[in-house]
Amino acid sequence: MTERPVTERPVTERFETVVLDSQGVSAWLAQDRGVLAMLQVFHAMGADLVVGANTIAEVAHARVNTPRLNWTLSRVKVEAVTERAARASAELLKQAGLHGHKYAIDATVAEMALRQPGPVALLTSDVDDMAKLCRTGVRLIAI
Repeated sequence: MTERPVTERPVTERFETVVLDSQGVSAWLAQDRGVLAMLQVFHAMGADLVVGANTIAEVAHARVNTPRLNWTLSRVKVEAVTERAARASAELLKQAGLHGHKYAIDATVAEMALRQPGPVALLTSDVDDMAKLCRTGVRLIAI
């Protein structure tokens, strides 16, 4: 398997699309300074910010600031998880040798990232699993 480039912070390369997993969205909601700085850089380069619809369910809970979540979601493209996407996600799981609910949402995020206009970056706290699912198609940025 080819080594995936992973960075702790964005590199100087340009991205067309930046996908946020649940931790990326949660960090944005919590106004994490590092994530906010990265988002400013991505905005300046004209990158589209994208989240999966099931990521919304993953980050929403009783203590989340709902107006802030709604504001955040108004600034991103939300991708639906269709049957076709779910089947492609299942194939990614199979290829990576992973299975079960622990990896299901990660697989849908990876599948969505892989079909976005590139180059694509993925802000994630789960670099190891995402590397298995995305292989070399997406630049992983650890948060």
